[in-house]
Amino acid sequence: MLTLAVKPMDAHGPDARPHAVVIGSGFGGLAAAVRLGARGYRVTVLERLDQPGGRARVHRQDGFTFDAGPTIVTAPFLFEELWRLCGREMHEDVTLVPMQPFYRIRFEDGESFAYSGDRAAMRAEVARFSPDDVPGYERFMAHSEAVCRLGFEELGHVPFGSLGSMLRIAPDLLRLSGHRSVYDVVARFIRNERLRTIFSFHPLLIGGNPFRASGIYCLIAHLERQWGVHFAMGGTGRLVEGLCGLIRGQGGTIRCGAEVSRIRVEGGAATGIVLADGETIPADVVVSNADSAFTYGTLLGGTTRRWSTRRLARASSSMGLFVWYFGTRKKYPKVDHHMILMGPRYRGLLQDIFDRKHLADDFSLYLHRPTATDPLLAPPGHDAFYVLAPVPNLAGGQDWARLAEPYRQRIARFLEDAVLPGLSDALVTSRVTTPQDFSDDFLSFRGSGFGLEPVLTQSAWFRPHNRSEDVANLFLVGAGTHPGAGLPGVLSSARVLDTVVPDARVRA
Repeated sequence: MLTLAVKPMDAHGPDARPHAVVIGSGFGGLAAAVRLGARGYRVTVLERLDQPGGRARVHRQDGFTFDAGPTIVTAPFLFEELWRLCGREMHEDVTLVPMQPFYRIRFEDGESFAYSGDRAAMRAEVARFSPDDVPGYERFMAHSEAVCRLGFEELGHVPFGSLGSMLRIAPDLLRLSGHRSVYDVVARFIRNERLRTIFSFHPLLIGGNPFRASGIYCLIAHLERQWGVHFAMGGTGRLVEGLCGLIRGQGGTIRCGAEVSRIRVEGGAATGIVLADGETIPADVVVSNADSAFTYGTLLGGTTRRWSTRRLARASSSMGLFVWYFGTRKKYPKVDHHMILMGPRYRGLLQDIFDRKHLADDFSLYLHRPTATDPLLAPPGHDAFYVLAPVPNLAGGQDWARLAEPYRQRIARFLEDAVLPGLSDALVTSRVTTPQDFSDDFLSFRGSGFGLEPVLTQSAWFRPHNRSEDVANLFLVGAGTHPGAGLPGVLSSARVLDTVVPDARVRA
């Protein structure tokens, strides 16, 4: 069992601060640990894998460095705030580089759209596709700004602990079309079908189907324009390293290879955890960054009132992810850092993925070439890539042990024909991650990539609360709780703790 930092004693003897245990070291868990440490807790972070980061772990092989999960940073002020809580500046440890464009969206016939934060350039791109849609695009962005102001800036870090808190914002949700789907909202402003695709795909970045994700997620378009899209030099793993350093600096402990088997509950309150090897760790506060369904269904035994095993079985999960990491012995300078490669179908493919749970013959892909910005992530003269395909979660019954390699080969042929000529001869390293790996490695319910699907009836108050409704002293962070998936979402879930967890510095 690897211990990254241990500080059992301070200059005056044993550390007498109240103890907080954080289960899981994804970005939500690491951010929670920093915030709890800043508010007077002695923090222990428990990670079952051999390195911190959760979905943001790093794969290193054959001289290449691959970020396993998140690849872009939006709303960087949420990270900067964590460093400042520790009396430091993030740029001392991590360098963020703004992306321009944010990403290039390529359609099957080769037509592409350079999506950026430059207002004039975006108007020109929209006009190139459909001049008549420029005014509608402007109105959509104004709508996105209004939704972002409410849904992210005002409510993203506010707990929804009661039905009343949800009812109070209901009129605003209706006014901002939260009851409509993202696609329906976009379609109210924009007529060109390709532009509708371009401005409605964002929910896929947080596990949602644009045709049924709440229109509140239209906020992402403005969020990106307001704060930009950035890449961390050295990869997203540098952010994980930086946060771990902050936790160590606070006297916190991070233990890898520490698998939690259950949360101890006595008298209706969490009193600590039990590891798989039988070790018991007492705690005044328990924070779970594990998948919310795993927290309630396994760590609490599925016996809680609101999130029972039966209710979890009825919940709708986000889609699965198939990710192929690969390196080439040649460079592809014409390929952008971020590309979205649209397949021949949009609505039909999403119906296959989310509704039919069918692995279709076609696909749409997110292609990441980090060496476009940081060549040091690959050997000299080489390129590193990460390509992601949304696929059904494990409810579809696919046998990924059998399907993974044929599916990877289909993606490779598509990429070679579309944007990476000579890929088959240039390939030098390769690994894949499937929904089964999400289930096995991250204990993700149904192998989903983002926890619960972000539909209105599974958002805000309807989502597992940041402060457990059933167990005192238990708190949840990460993609499976409010406000949801994506780096801004999971970091905001940790911000909620400042409201719902007592400040240890003022406890009696």
